[in-house]
Amino acid sequence: MTQTSRKQSANANKTKADTEGLPGPVAVLRCAREQLAELTGQTVESVSSFERTEEGWDLAVEVLELVRVPDTMSLLATYTVTLDPQGDLTGYRRVRRYERGRADPPRPGGG
Repeated sequence: MTQTSRKQSANANKTKADTEGLPGPVAVLRCAREQLAELTGQTVESVSSFERTEEGWDLAVEVLELVRVPDTMSLLATYTVTLDPQGDLTGYRRVRRYERGRADPPRPGGG
């Protein structure tokens, strides 16, 4: 692939948000992690899911809530986080709390 065709391909793949000057997923996820950590005082471990919506962004964020020894006994929580299209946090809610070493029970149907 030539340099010119790469640039054309990249331009063709730009989303509406890119052309409107809105931040992309990487910038939004980075900003969401920082904002949630500042508001909760907790350590954000990871973003386990994200989706762009008509109103902005919806994320599921894993947060370290309580450090224990051994580490597999530490308590983590999943938060749902909503952001506006610019990536500013508009709300969050803890939806699950679990020990690091425990997996979710299997769901019927293998899901």
